Amino acid sequence: MGAVRPQGRRGDGAGRGTSRPGGAATWLRRPRGRRADALLAAGCLLLVVAAVLSVMRDGERATMPAIGWPLIVTACGALYFRRRVPVTVAVVTLAACGIYYPLVEPDGPLMIAFAIALYTAAAEGHLVAASVLGGAAMACVSFGEFRGHVNHLEDAGLYLLAGWFVAVIAVGGVVRNRRAYLREAERRTRAAERGREEEARRRAIEERLRIARELHDVLGHNISLINVQATAALHGPHPDPGRAEEALATIKQASKDTLRELRATLGVLRQVDEEAPVAPAPGLDRLDELTGGIAAAGIAVRTEIEGEPRPLPAETDLAAFRIVQEALTNVTRHSDAASAVVRVQYGDGHVVVRVDDDGNPPPAAPAAGGSGIRGMRDRAEALGGDLDAGARPGGGFSVRARLPV
Repeated sequence: MGAVRPQGRRGDGAGRGTSRPGGAATWLRRPRGRRADALLAAGCLLLVVAAVLSVMRDGERATMPAIGWPLIVTACGALYFRRRVPVTVAVVTLAACGIYYPLVEPDGPLMIAFAIALYTAAAEGHLVAASVLGGAAMACVSFGEFRGHVNHLEDAGLYLLAGWFVAVIAVGGVVRNRRAYLREAERRTRAAERGREEEARRRAIEERLRIARELHDVLGHNISLINVQATAALHGPHPDPGRAEEALATIKQASKDTLRELRATLGVLRQVDEEAPVAPAPGLDRLDELTGGIAAAGIAVRTEIEGEPRPLPAETDLAAFRIVQEALTNVTRHSDAASAVVRVQYGDGHVVVRVDDDGNPPPAAPAAGGSGIRGMRDRAEALGGDLDAGARPGGGFSVRARLPV
């Protein structure tokens, strides 16, 4: 032991050399896999050989039968394969010990090899096989002791050996269970991490879709309004300064609303200026403002309210406003309607919004499944509601959404 101590001292050259990559530190690390099995087999062989030589030096016999050394090498060398074929290695070491002890004198602690193989078999999940082999070993030892004229093991020693076998098998089983527990814990940890990643990815996708809908509805509505007003001001049948001034005022207000909504959306994306005051989300209480902008574009809009108006949840109120906004945007963009009707019906547990116009939508109208109709339907279904959109029997186009409260 004294020869090993200088290697662990901090101040000598060996201690400094272990810090260099590729140096002695590589060999001082805990061995694993086949290298560990090879070192274990070699260590067990050296231990048994040293014990046998010690007995031979102190005893009367200076030699041992020729079969002894091959049996020692076989039993110890089999430990190199203990992880790949644990039961086979346990059988080989038991057979080697069963031949070695009755025929070899002086003998050595070759039973250590069998104990290691027994532990490995139990630790690798072969608990029944390990128990059977341990019982067979005890039966052979007991048979040899009771039949022979010399009692090599006292009764206490026999019980002690049986206790060692039981302890080896039990420790192997505990190690097996602990490994299984750690593997299961690791598997659950990985599954939880994957679940969290998938949930984060799903939330990110939903947030991107929500922002895309907001940008489409807000920008599409206001820019369409600006386009209609600019077209009316530039290409009117009769130049009218008053009409042009009204159109410019509408364009100014629409562009102001667009900038405000865009700044609010970008603020959510950047997550900055959180302490700055934020305007409340639009709702049905701003219908007059919305329909007023459409009326300025030359389309007569009438609003009808059925039932008793009441405060709605924020997400329902916003969805209803955006659906009406997108429907009116489609009226100005895709049809030649002269008038539109916005109806809001407050019912028990739901609110219905409906936009009807008297125009004649072209074949490529949003009823064909454009992003506007799809966005409105997504908003309604996200709250558990539904949306219908299509041509009216008497002419025109209709959008109806039912949203649960």
